[in-house]
Amino acid sequence: MTINNEHKDISSMLNQAWPQEHSPVTPKQPTRASRPSRPMPAQQYQKQHSSTQLKQVRPSRTMPVQQNQQPPVYTAVPPLPPPQIRRSKGGRPAIPIVVTLVLLAMLVILGVFFEQHLVATPGIANDQGPPTQSNGHPGQFVQPPLSPSQLDSLRHLVSYMQYKQLASMYVARMSLDVELGQLIMVEYGDTTYSSDLDTMVNQLHAGGVIMYEFQMNTFNQTKNDIAEMQKRATFPLLISTDEEGGPYVHRLSHIYGLRMSATDIYNTGNPDVATQQGHKTAHDLAALGINEDLAPDVDVNLVNGYDMVTRTFGNDPASVIKFAGAYMRAMQSDGVIACIKHYPGLGDAVGDAHKSLPVVNRSRQQIYDVELAPFKAFIQSQNKLDDPGMIMPTDVLMPAIDPVYPAELSHIFMTDILRKEFGYDGVVLTDALYMQGIIQKWSMPEAAVLALQAGNDMLLGPTGAGQTIEVLNAIKQALQDGRLTKQRIDEAATRIIALKMQYHLMPAIPPQ
Repeated sequence: MTINNEHKDISSMLNQAWPQEHSPVTPKQPTRASRPSRPMPAQQYQKQHSSTQLKQVRPSRTMPVQQNQQPPVYTAVPPLPPPQIRRSKGGRPAIPIVVTLVLLAMLVILGVFFEQHLVATPGIANDQGPPTQSNGHPGQFVQPPLSPSQLDSLRHLVSYMQYKQLASMYVARMSLDVELGQLIMVEYGDTTYSSDLDTMVNQLHAGGVIMYEFQMNTFNQTKNDIAEMQKRATFPLLISTDEEGGPYVHRLSHIYGLRMSATDIYNTGNPDVATQQGHKTAHDLAALGINEDLAPDVDVNLVNGYDMVTRTFGNDPASVIKFAGAYMRAMQSDGVIACIKHYPGLGDAVGDAHKSLPVVNRSRQQIYDVELAPFKAFIQSQNKLDDPGMIMPTDVLMPAIDPVYPAELSHIFMTDILRKEFGYDGVVLTDALYMQGIIQKWSMPEAAVLALQAGNDMLLGPTGAGQTIEVLNAIKQALQDGRLTKQRIDEAATRIIALKMQYHLMPAIPPQ
């Protein structure tokens, strides 16, 4: 891809016709990967740390776990008792009272009908106790007993409630250990499901798991591992991977082969190809049980730096919005959560963000006009499929806006701009907190606290139960000494549970 360093205004670019030399092409069939996917963060980071933390949990560091805690039980709401009829002094009801009673009777009859329908539906608990599930595992949200149509019918009864309002009910009933666990997207160093991973999802209540290429070798192995994760989870897990396509950032090549890169898609000049590839990616991920793709990359390529090669959808904001938008809408319409990255933008970074802290010395106006433009456009779009389920920031320093903190640890970027100025109220997932731009100055537990202070909701990076416990204990300590508030934790956990409801990973019904 050629580089165009002219930073053109987004509105003018959107109004221009596409150059005629860009003609639609049919995507090539994927081939088997000839090189390993990069980066391999989980493996690279472990070279600098003790491997024992990946394999066992030290008793002296184990935090209290409520192992007997039962998940909420859903019960149907009983009908109201029939009202008592009061008669007028004349021995017969007054006409207004009669009309009122007739209307009330109709409401009661309808209430009884719907209550009987719900109680008779398999999987909805009645007054006798929770339903018996055939799979016999504690993860009650896996393979929900209700059909999609039944779930939709049930959601209509609480349609006046937003997902966040329902999610806040769950958060209010969580123990602190469960709530904090939901804020972690864990990594694991094993190639298959292991006791260490089981500890993280079952006892430490992890909210999500990220998987890499070396952990997904065959279709059946991957699907079975993910199913086991979900069975053992306290709440349904966000299962994520970086499936961008192309020769570098691929995770499913052992199973499906390679797919088109973002740059391949852009070079066709045809947004329909982006739509096609988005649907295909979503289908492949969902077949395995992966419900979130850490893609598309919406960086605007400016200097063809290390992190941009084959990963960008264009050299200007308009192109990125056009092609990445088509890709994301297709993927999210198929039920797979998209996570756009790398906020606020790596398009002008030259080096590898995994090995050093990139510094982008552009003016505030340039950053707003170019790097931030795709993020703002998607967040403020009227099409709900443009609204990303997640956004991933990264460790890049932009001195014109915040000269002190990398973007993902910056309150200015994460709260003042992303939340308050752009209006994003979805889940923000950090980039891996073991990247060199972070750990050269902060430990992972320290960075986790700073990330939550800045406005992130979910933390990516803890690898193994040992590191996960370190991060959880650091957050607890920050709560105790006032560096974090319980309100900030509740806000983050509520967004995560709401996202799981929105994408039907758990039923959108009140807990009991």
